[in-house]
Amino acid sequence: MDRVWLDGAVSPGPDYRLYLTKDIVRTKEGFETARASAVQIGSIKAFENFSLNMPDSIDVSDYGAVLIWCETFSAFITAAEIS
Repeated sequence: MDRVWLDGAVSPGPDYRLYLTKDIVRTKEGFETARASAVQIGSIKAFENFSLNMPDSIDVSDYGAVLIWCETFSAFITAAEIS
């Protein structure tokens, strides 16, 4: 997989980051627990229909979900299972 795509929109906010997590996480507390095994893919610069390059060193099959996190406010934004 070369890129991670979002077809849709998220509410605008500062300093959003895209992470891969082993399992689906649906809360701030859940992400804080899972963060040690999560991998950050990159910063999100758009809030609708965006994509990010996937680092070559990442094997997506090792992860079960993607997650958007706001670093500025330590806030869970959204997550989805990888299909």
